[in-house]
Amino acid sequence: MAVGDPEAFTLYGWVVCVWVLVVSFQYGFHISSLNQISGVLTCRKTEPGLPSTYYGLPTCIPMDDATFSLLTSVYTVGGFAGSLGANVIMDRWGRKGACLSSAFIMSVGAGFMAVSASLSPLVIGRLLTGVASGLGLCVGPIFISEIAPVKIKGAVGVLTQFAIVIGIMITQSMGLQLATPLTWRLVLLFSCALSLTQLLVGPIIVESPVWLNRHGLLRDKAASARRLWKGGHAIHSPDESNEDIEDPLLGTDAENNALNPNHRADEHEAAVTVPQVLLRPEFRKPLAIVCFSMLCQQLSGVNAVLYYSNNILSKALPDLGPYVSLGITIVNFFMTAAPIFLIDRLGRKKLLSLSATGAITSLLAVGFGLDSGAVLLASTAIITFVASFALGIGPVPFVMIPEVSPHQAVSALSSVGLSLNWTANFLVGLVFLPLRDFLSHGDVEKEGRVFYVFAALLAFFTFMLFGLYRG
Repeated sequence: MAVGDPEAFTLYGWVVCVWVLVVSFQYGFHISSLNQISGVLTCRKTEPGLPSTYYGLPTCIPMDDATFSLLTSVYTVGGFAGSLGANVIMDRWGRKGACLSSAFIMSVGAGFMAVSASLSPLVIGRLLTGVASGLGLCVGPIFISEIAPVKIKGAVGVLTQFAIVIGIMITQSMGLQLATPLTWRLVLLFSCALSLTQLLVGPIIVESPVWLNRHGLLRDKAASARRLWKGGHAIHSPDESNEDIEDPLLGTDAENNALNPNHRADEHEAAVTVPQVLLRPEFRKPLAIVCFSMLCQQLSGVNAVLYYSNNILSKALPDLGPYVSLGITIVNFFMTAAPIFLIDRLGRKKLLSLSATGAITSLLAVGFGLDSGAVLLASTAIITFVASFALGIGPVPFVMIPEVSPHQAVSALSSVGLSLNWTANFLVGLVFLPLRDFLSHGDVEKEGRVFYVFAALLAFFTFMLFGLYRG
């Protein structure tokens, strides 16, 4: 470890870390925010004797399945837009500024949804929450990586996925209790209040030392480091030139050169744009690694498996139907905790390898179980798939992006990678049911075939990723 390397966060450093993770939490929260309350929101579940309005707002907003699907899908559209423009905001206003922008947009979007009296503001609010999530999902992993002490950088990086899973679990838990005509808006008000709290706390949060260093704000960088890290006082005087300052959060020269050999040379270059990342040959390898890791995550079919999980597990556990989604999320929660302790011991690549092997095997078992009518096998395979995904494919790509990206291109590469992630997510949701019906020829006993496709896609993109990524 180089002289001046921080060994741990201060208490204030952990506060900043949690503050940053709120944007990832909100992404997970709004993935599932409408799932549990959909029945009461769309007027399909009503309670006799209740008034049609409550505090001046309708107790539900009538819509059919197609309209509700549109409402759900605009989140993905907003997420794509937020990711695509994230690099500009991150490089111009800083990591803290991007988090504040995400929090502001989220508070407006969630607030719109919470007080909607008709479909239009509900759709606008849902779109804005998507934009905020897309922006937050880009800046969060980068900010976390740039402030994390070297010894725990991988473990802290996994907290991004951990926060997402907690967000999903909290919204599902709240939905079980608040899915009534009079209380469903509280789910959305909670998100709005959380983002407003994040905005209020914002003034006491420091900017990323890496961003400050890139913009020549050396005194601010030194002050930020002293507050974030134990041992942050070892940073050189801010009067010294950038070239002579050892960045404590960047690790040892050997470690940095292994991940990114040119990082010392490019540390003070101007930030590159998305078109430059796509066109310049020196960025092809990190671009390919980022893209393949995002495709592994989404084309694993995780959303398709979760879509099927309620249907399959409800058959196996008919009395626990409403709690199936929450149960799967709890499994996800505990398994996502494991990489926090394993990622720096086993390494990124080994964790990905174990995760992909388990996920591919589970997908094949889900397909076989559905095709053969073995509900117990399919149910067990769904649980093992969720556990395998959470072990590596879910969290590790968020850790990899800032590690494999040259400093001047990290924002642009994050925007490209997360935009691809949102696009793949949308396409899987779009083609899943038609592809399932096409492969099964309408035969219910052949619906498992679609999971063989996802197993093949995951195997292919994992092979392509490992051909480039050395861990």
